[in-house]
Amino acid sequence: ENGVLLWGASAGMICWFEAGVTDSYGPQLAGMDCLGLLAGSACPNYDGEIERRPRYRELVDSGLLEGIAADDGVALHYVGTELSEIVTCRPGAAAYRVTRAGEEKLPARELS
Repeated sequence: ENGVLLWGASAGMICWFEAGVTDSYGPQLAGMDCLGLLAGSACPNYDGEIERRPRYRELVDSGLLEGIAADDGVALHYVGTELSEIVTCRPGAAAYRVTRAGEEKLPARELS
């Protein structure tokens, strides 16, 4: 509200959402409640850990809030509570809207 930039990677990404996917409780990925500044859920490291994509899908299908996932090297830029832009420093890396109906790859601008 005061124009302060909030930033985070991995756990620092999910903390801003209503819910997120974490390995903080042990080897099994689990959903957790977060701060709720952004609507829905989030999952980082989507392509960086082999179990992330199927586990997030499983969690969303069983009731975790629908949300957004980001591959490693992808940043989600929100202005207020609206997703403004997705950027990546890795060719081919992307973000995805994940719903019970499936997942949609979202366009990302590659940084040079």
